[in-house]
Amino acid sequence: MPSASIKKEIPCSKENLIKMVLDIEKYPEFIPWCLNSKIHNKNDKGDKVEITADLTIGKSFFNETYNSFVIYDKSSDSIHVTNMGGPLKHLENKWFFKQKGNNSEVDFHIDFELKNKILNLLMVKSFDIGLKKIADAFEKRAIHLFKNT
Repeated sequence: MPSASIKKEIPCSKENLIKMVLDIEKYPEFIPWCLNSKIHNKNDKGDKVEITADLTIGKSFFNETYNSFVIYDKSSDSIHVTNMGGPLKHLENKWFFKQKGNNSEVDFHIDFELKNKILNLLMVKSFDIGLKKIADAFEKRAIHLFKNT
């Protein structure tokens, strides 16, 4: 099962970064291979926000939509994502945000497994490169949106 972690310091407030990560419907504008996204339900429960959303991911012959459940825990400045359906057998990713002066540290962990064993093997081979591209896209977007705010 592919898994990885990445930690970055980004020149933005953690509040703005969290807002950007939770703005799932904007993902196709800047995330590589994200073709479409849709929030089905968003429920603010005070200390937590729960979201169900679809992401359609595609590259060459591969084009799949998966449904995820997102929990933003306001007390710990963390976001936890699990899959609910689609091509993934397993998905878990966690985001942790810390303010460090004018910058924010983002700590991201992901592990997943596709139902299709052949595609899963292909993903293992290119996973680190893909994760770096996605992390760089988030950083570039955050700097573009929030660097001077």
